[in-house]
Amino acid sequence: MSIRRTSAALAAAAITMLVLAGCEAPRPERTVATATPPASMSPTPTPTPNSTPAARPLTGPYTPTGELTPLANDLAAPWSIAPVGTDGILISERDSGQIVLVDPAGQKRAIGGVGGVAAAGEGGLLGIAVHGDGAERRLFAYFTSADDNRVVSCALTGAGASLALGPATEVISGLPKASNHNGGRIAFGPDGMLYVTTGDANERDRAQDAGYLGGKILRLDASGSVPADNPFPGSPVYSLGHRNPQGIAWGADGTMYAAEFGQDTWDELNIIVPGANYGWPTVEGVDDADARFVAPIAQWATDDASPSGIAVVGNTVFMAGLGGERLWTIDPVEGADSQTREFFGGQLGRIRDVHATDDGSLLLITNNTDGRGEPRSGDDTLYRVTLAPTSG
Repeated sequence: MSIRRTSAALAAAAITMLVLAGCEAPRPERTVATATPPASMSPTPTPTPNSTPAARPLTGPYTPTGELTPLANDLAAPWSIAPVGTDGILISERDSGQIVLVDPAGQKRAIGGVGGVAAAGEGGLLGIAVHGDGAERRLFAYFTSADDNRVVSCALTGAGASLALGPATEVISGLPKASNHNGGRIAFGPDGMLYVTTGDANERDRAQDAGYLGGKILRLDASGSVPADNPFPGSPVYSLGHRNPQGIAWGADGTMYAAEFGQDTWDELNIIVPGANYGWPTVEGVDDADARFVAPIAQWATDDASPSGIAVVGNTVFMAGLGGERLWTIDPVEGADSQTREFFGGQLGRIRDVHATDDGSLLLITNNTDGRGEPRSGDDTLYRVTLAPTSG
């Protein structure tokens, strides 16, 4: 494992026509405007706004105590975690296309399916996120269809035992798909915008093409429109040069982090800067020789990590390891090496996602039933991980 921080380098990139396609039946079709930015331009990065949480955020480094509490078992290829307040926790199941609710009593039930999911390889129903409150709550879902990857939103109707999914509305479609490298993590940032990770869909060289929506992190508003302050005007592209990012999260100070699968050499944890280029496929891992690209703040051999979801508690980034079959913690240190530690190695198998809770604990799902793991009795499992301030 090798870890270090380097300064961000912003890259200019050519912009080509971007088309956001309408949704498929049976969802009602809506027209999405075509963005046609100039043929070339320099990005004009804008800083990510700071978070303004209602409660005082946790500070300092945090560590798992070793205590794991199972909340639900027998989940089928779970992919993403999205708490829904007092109603419980929503889980997406990749292959079935179902959204499963785990209620506060530990009972689970499907509240509905996302229509049009065509699961194959690493594609299917992937990331989910909840946005809004009360009657305005909506579930956003990233999934692989027969033709593309796309994001839709569904009203969350009712509550408790009557919680259900309403009709789907398209947010963005036409994202590249493949048997693997589909990206798929979505999250709302502290600025209220929707961030979407896309894989290069095995078109590795096109990760450097700002007109190609694969190998990117995208930024949209909740309706799917492009924010006026995006770094490439008229484009949803927020950063480029990614291979297969599957984890995004923010610190209390607004710093955005992203975890990314490497190919044969290095997996990465990056600080995301608007308009920046992260080097794939020219660079994998730290490379100080090319100032066009932003280097990771931490990197791992691919057998040690294969990272997916991430979360931030206090000043610590928690990162799920699939191939590495462990939970990583990273304590970024300004101007020095980031401190990394590993937990639960050999105990849980593949770990797909983690999610920070309001009480300062961590939710975690295993992923041993996705065709690449070795399922154990009760897999897959949603756990609550108890955390405590790091001592020493």
